[in-house]
Amino acid sequence: MPTFGKIHYGWIVVGITCLVLLTSAGIRSTPGILMVPLENEFHWSRATIALAVSINLILYGCIGPFAAAVMERFGIRRSVLCALTLVGIGVASTSLMRTPLHLILMWGVLVGAGTGFLATVLSATIATRWFTARRGLVVGILSGGASTGQLLFLPVMANITAAYGWRATVLSIAAVVCVVLPLVALILPERPSDLGLMPYGETGEPKPAIAPKGNPVVLAFGALRYAVRERDFWLLAGTYFVCGASTNGLIGTHLIPACMDQGFSEVTGAALLATMGVFNFIGTTSSGWLSDKFDNRWLLFTYYAVRGLSLMYLPFSFTDYYTMTLFAMFYGLDWFATVSPTVRMLTDRFGREKAGMVYGWVFTAHQLGGASAAVFAGLMRENFGGYMEAFMFSGLLCLGAAVAALFIGGGRRPPEPAAPTAVTAAA
Repeated sequence: MPTFGKIHYGWIVVGITCLVLLTSAGIRSTPGILMVPLENEFHWSRATIALAVSINLILYGCIGPFAAAVMERFGIRRSVLCALTLVGIGVASTSLMRTPLHLILMWGVLVGAGTGFLATVLSATIATRWFTARRGLVVGILSGGASTGQLLFLPVMANITAAYGWRATVLSIAAVVCVVLPLVALILPERPSDLGLMPYGETGEPKPAIAPKGNPVVLAFGALRYAVRERDFWLLAGTYFVCGASTNGLIGTHLIPACMDQGFSEVTGAALLATMGVFNFIGTTSSGWLSDKFDNRWLLFTYYAVRGLSLMYLPFSFTDYYTMTLFAMFYGLDWFATVSPTVRMLTDRFGREKAGMVYGWVFTAHQLGGASAAVFAGLMRENFGGYMEAFMFSGLLCLGAAVAALFIGGGRRPPEPAAPTAVTAAA
């Protein structure tokens, strides 16, 4: 593979990884668009549809640590190609479903398992493997790629659904996956040493990397046994549980149905999520830059506090599109902003070799929170006739997470590594 002159190939890897994460995020945000059309066609309850989404989120998160171990054992490229294939099959098969069990198997199991390999665990693995300097910024850029996927996919998918039906939407998504597959096969290498490079920010002669041997399941649980002895792991996992409950599970799944309950169209709800995507790209990239320079505990405190206040404002914003847009702007600024400080603290605390797998377990907590919120918000809507209680409770959880973040140790950044030389790591 070429080294692209003076540009460190790590930045090329960041670009192709962004494309993969963009596609995965667009796929994962689609259930919010499909929920009402499926409810209308099949007469399934919203809680039943949310159950499939919940299973998707659980698998998406629980596979994280094993995905990191598989990437270490068998390689990133092969893992990503297999995951994209699984997602494409699951999404395309959804167009043939007839029962809730089909939805659970196709969207819940197949898509959930495939996207679990294409989550922020992939971002953490790429950042720690290819970068020493600017690692926080890289995680911010990759996390921003996920928000860009939401930005690009949601309005397009909402309009396709409104014009041609939900089956056209899922088949269009499957076609996008088919385009991304060959790009990954041609462009994405395994490690810097494969190209004769050191990670960005390091100098010297690269040494061939030795992939860990053994069962990936054993490797993943070994990292968990090591991590659970540390209080910081539990604090980061707990705050990330709240992060998932207040993002994927609640807003990602239920914002569009909540807008429709208030008389707005699904296109309006998708536009709000796209607005969040724009501001999330700004906030997440900025968060990556800030995490390289400031105490990450206070960054997390700020992000969770702002998110909590935004969620408590949301029920009162359904008066017109402008007040709803105000919510989308403030909420969007820190949707994925928690990723960079969390990854940096985990890497500093547990080391580069274990960081991906430990982050996978923390991300499992994130998705368990998202799955819980997806189900309970649907139940609250059925019992109370609206989403007010779900939004307020989630806001209070975020304020609690903001306080808990201050008790995490090691939030302050370590000394920066030596600046990269012009030959090996210029960009």
